Amino acid sequence: MRRRRTLADFLYFEEETGAEEQSVERSSPEAENNTEVGPFIANTEAERRLDVHIFTVGELTKYIKGMLESDELLGDVYVRGEVSNFRQPTSGHMYFTLKDEAAELECVMFRRENAALSFIPEDGMKVIARGSIGVYERRGRYELYVKELKKEGLGELYLEFERLKEKLRSEGLFDAARKRPLPKFPRRIGIITSPTGAAIRDMLKIIGKRYPNVHVLISPVKVQGEEAPLEIANAIKLMNHVSETLYPIDVLIVGRGGGSIEELWAFNEEVVARAIYESKIPIISAVGHEIDFTIADFAADRRAATPSEAAEIVVPDMRELKKRLETLEIRLRQSVLKKLEVYKKRLESVERSTVFRKPTERLDKYRQQVDELKSRMLAALSHHLKLKKSMLQGVAGKLDALSPLAVLGRGFGACLRLDGSVVRSVEDVSVGDAVRILLSDGELLVEVKSKSRRGA
Repeated sequence: MRRRRTLADFLYFEEETGAEEQSVERSSPEAENNTEVGPFIANTEAERRLDVHIFTVGELTKYIKGMLESDELLGDVYVRGEVSNFRQPTSGHMYFTLKDEAAELECVMFRRENAALSFIPEDGMKVIARGSIGVYERRGRYELYVKELKKEGLGELYLEFERLKEKLRSEGLFDAARKRPLPKFPRRIGIITSPTGAAIRDMLKIIGKRYPNVHVLISPVKVQGEEAPLEIANAIKLMNHVSETLYPIDVLIVGRGGGSIEELWAFNEEVVARAIYESKIPIISAVGHEIDFTIADFAADRRAATPSEAAEIVVPDMRELKKRLETLEIRLRQSVLKKLEVYKKRLESVERSTVFRKPTERLDKYRQQVDELKSRMLAALSHHLKLKKSMLQGVAGKLDALSPLAVLGRGFGACLRLDGSVVRSVEDVSVGDAVRILLSDGELLVEVKSKSRRGA
C-alpha cells in the first residue's frame, strides 16, 4: 500500500527520492487521490518541463489547514500557559495569547463559549485551555479555538509587577499631585527608545509633520533584555544633565513599540521608575499598545497609549494652529469692523446734532437761562431781605419799648452808687454819700443831704 504523501514530501522530495520517481508519483492517479488540494497537474509548459506544482497562497494555506484539522490529537487538546495581550472587542469574542518560556500560541474564544466563564482572563493569569487547533486562512496562522478555560493562577511576572507597583505607590512615586503639565509649544524634545524600531520612525514622522520647527534629541537605548533597564535609566539622567548644562530640553518621551509582557519588562523595573520620578524634565511614557500598562506609565507625568500617540501629544499640529489663528483673525476683523461701524454711527449722529452744527446756539440758550435764573434769584433775594427787615423792625420796637433808656426818656432817672450798684432803697445810702443820677441825656453826681422814707 502506497504511503500517503505529505506537504514535506512535495517540498523536499529530492532529499528522499530521485526527481524521476517523484515526477511519476506526483502525476499518477493514485497520488492525485491521496492529496487534499486536488491533482498536481502542471499548468504551464515550464511546469510540465520541470515537473513542479506551484501553489497559490490560498491552496497552500488550505492544505495546511486540512492537515491540522484532520489530526485527531489536535482536534481536542489541553494547553497550559500564561495569558498575554488579552482583548475583548464589542463583538464579545476573546482574543489572547498563551505563552510559556518556550513559545507563544494565539487563541480565540468565541462569545458562545466564553458566555459561561465565571471569570474574565487577565494578562499574567495562568490557565488551562481546552480546544482544537485550526488555521485562520486570511492571516495564514494557526490558532487554538478555545472551548473551555480554567484559571490556574497568576504568573510570576504579573505578581512581581503588582508587588513593585504597590511598593512604589506607597512611596508616592505615582502621586497625581507631582505630575507636571506638558509644555504647549516645546522647542526641544528628547526621545529615549531603540534607534532601529518602528516606534522612533513613527514618532519622528508624526512630529515632523505636525510641528516641523521643533528640535529633537534622540538617546538610543536597548528596550528589552537584561541591559535595557539600566540603559533607559542612564539615558534619562543624561538628558537631564544636558538640559541643565548645555541647552534646555522641554519634554522627554520614553518608550517602545508593543510586545509581550516579557519584552516590555524593562519598563517595569524599579530603576527606570525611579529615574522617571527623579527627572526634572516632564516625561511621557509611551510603551507598547493601548492595552499595555507598565510601571513607567504610572511614574511618568503623562501616559500615551502608543509611541504614535505620544508624538501627537507632545507637539501641537501646526495646521490646526494655523486654522485656529485664521479663525481668530477673521473674528478679530469682524469685531473691529463691528466696533468701527458703531463708532461711525455715533459720529454721524453727533455730526447731525445741533450742538455740532450750531454750537453757539446752545450757548446762547444757556446764557438766556443764566440771565433768567439771575433775575429770579435777585427778586427772591430782595423779597427775602424785605421780609427779614420787617421782622427786625418789629423786634427792635419791642426791645425799644422794654429798654431802660425809654423809661429815662419819659423823665425818670436811675440812682447808682459810685461803685456802680443800683440804689434801690434809701437805706442803701447815708447822708453825705455821693451818688450818680442817670438821666436820658446824661448823668448827675450829687451828695445826699438828707433822706426820708415814703410815708414817714
